[in-house]
Amino acid sequence: MNIRILAVAAFAFGLTASAFAVDYQDLTAKGYRWVTVDGPYACTTQQGLQRIADHRTDATELEMVEDLEAYYLTPGTIVQVVQDDPAAGMSEIALGGITRPLWTYTKFLSTRPIVDTYGGIETPENSGLIPGSDAGVILLPPDESPAPNPTPTTSGSANPSSDR
Repeated sequence: MNIRILAVAAFAFGLTASAFAVDYQDLTAKGYRWVTVDGPYACTTQQGLQRIADHRTDATELEMVEDLEAYYLTPGTIVQVVQDDPAAGMSEIALGGITRPLWTYTKFLSTRPIVDTYGGIETPENSGLIPGSDAGVILLPPDESPAPNPTPTTSGSANPSSDR
């Protein structure tokens, strides 16, 4: 009886381990990296990144975050590198939930998975980098705003109380 229980437990453990197996080297080859730093170190421009990283003050940080020029990174967040600028030591990244590319220092990114604040390792599927149920969302360029929706019209009489 004990042998059966051990065999079933070993089989279940093997299935569980293979179900959670992720090829992190494959993700790295596709340009995915994990964030190692905590702070507002993802900026819309390279100059903004230099400004906040080299001359960081509370006032600068507040101004840049309020103006959506800087975004906070947290350790373990997965990003995808869009392009590298080795001369500046910077990488342009895509971050889940942010529709525009951002710049961060390459030294803030790791090719080895890092545990996030929830104790897990982010993958593209659970981070928002790969479109899921929101695949029908249309992304506009940053300078364009959507046209206002026209007022919906209802069929029938203009005065609903007169239909009674």
